[in-house]
Amino acid sequence: MGLINETASQYYTGVQGYFNATLTTSLTINLTFDPLPTVKSDIRVYVDNLEVDPSFYTYTSPTVSLSGYTINAGQNVEVHYVFAKTGKYRFVSIEDMVNNFMIAYVGNGKMIDDVKRSDVLFHCKRGIQEFSYDIGRVEKIQEIELGPALTMAMPQDYVNYVKISWIDSDGHEHVILPYEHSSRPNIPILQGNDYSYLFDNEGNLLLGDSVQQDRFDARDVSNIQDDDYFASQVYEVERSAHTGGRYGLNPSESGATGIFMINEAEGNIAFSSDLSGKIITLKYISDGLGTDSEMKVHKFAEEAIYKHIAYNIVSTKANAPEYVVNRYRKERRAAMRNAKLRLQNFKPLELIQTMRGKSKHIKH
Repeated sequence: MGLINETASQYYTGVQGYFNATLTTSLTINLTFDPLPTVKSDIRVYVDNLEVDPSFYTYTSPTVSLSGYTINAGQNVEVHYVFAKTGKYRFVSIEDMVNNFMIAYVGNGKMIDDVKRSDVLFHCKRGIQEFSYDIGRVEKIQEIELGPALTMAMPQDYVNYVKISWIDSDGHEHVILPYEHSSRPNIPILQGNDYSYLFDNEGNLLLGDSVQQDRFDARDVSNIQDDDYFASQVYEVERSAHTGGRYGLNPSESGATGIFMINEAEGNIAFSSDLSGKIITLKYISDGLGTDSEMKVHKFAEEAIYKHIAYNIVSTKANAPEYVVNRYRKERRAAMRNAKLRLQNFKPLELIQTMRGKSKHIKH
């Protein structure tokens, strides 16, 4: 289980100190950060507040080894964790979950008599992935400055977007809407004068630049497109003939916050030219799978992960009785439901405070 094994000072400051009692040119310090730094670039070493050149020390988790650097008696040595994070006690790492499952669920007289650790690890990862989509969605926010190419690459662990915005000088988010009347072709075929397709020496199609993309990038973003009903002459005629018959705007084209299109084939997000140079934030859903430190589950969903692993292991066993499989399926479903309710993060007091400003009076 996740236990607190670092001091309050280490947690809040990201610094682990060491008092050097004797003159020395070599020193080893075992770090107790939770989680531990993964690479050398995650740490900085200081002696009496003077940073030590990284060439004088090495890092092999969890040990920092200084060599060839004189440290006098009475000097304080500090290791600074550059990317230390708070709030991590809420989560259980994938390593802890696999270990806990092997201890609590596997063995003679237990739910599962025998299973490979690799199988448990596989089902644990699949559980994290599925839970990230539905129960405890892992939402990340990436921020970039949009360049003249007007595109933003999808993050490595991108699954779907939640919200895309640009940030003004006050840090306020302005939501960017998706555009439905254009696209980004990923197979723009080159053609001859007679409109026939062109091929290379190996018989493959020759590709060029997309005309549609070029025209979209060069569009006048201050005007609504002519193909929009409300900007066409047809609308003017119908409005005159049928007063009050149809009013409104197309939200994706009438806003002043820009527009975007997702290019699934190329793995990027394209923006309108009025957003060039702006700070763009992408709030997206991750699949929960990444580095060892990223693969974790909120403690409210920990039991659901164990039930998920148990069900999948039992259901794939040869000759497993159907009533046993059904039992594990029901336990998994119940644990998932409980996890989802816990992670809803519903706060009655916040709801009451919000509803106080509404027209309907609420007694409390």
